[in-house]
Amino acid sequence: MQSLRNQVTLVGNFGNDTQVTTFENGAMVARFSLGMDAPQLKTEDTGNRKKLRMFAWGNTADFINRFCGSGKRVAITGRLVNRTYFNPQGVLRKVTEVEVRQVVIL
Repeated sequence: MQSLRNQVTLVGNFGNDTQVTTFENGAMVARFSLGMDAPQLKTEDTGNRKKLRMFAWGNTADFINRFCGSGKRVAITGRLVNRTYFNPQGVLRKVTEVEVRQVVIL
């Protein structure tokens, strides 16, 4: 059961803001957003899309860079990561992202 802690599985479409960074040591990170339709009641109108921030390391980042473009429908498995940082104006920001472990193109 330990492996089921902090695990998320999401299905959605890649956004058009994928950024891939390769470091001097050869490590690679891909940052992108995943757009999903939010669950709705039947009485609500459609078109309620949510975007979540994602990041992936290593071979997963390379796969995303080569095969996953804007609008590509995928299933993603990963874990939630909370972090804080100071923006250029000195304001503390809190961010929740998904660290992608696996990507399946649908």
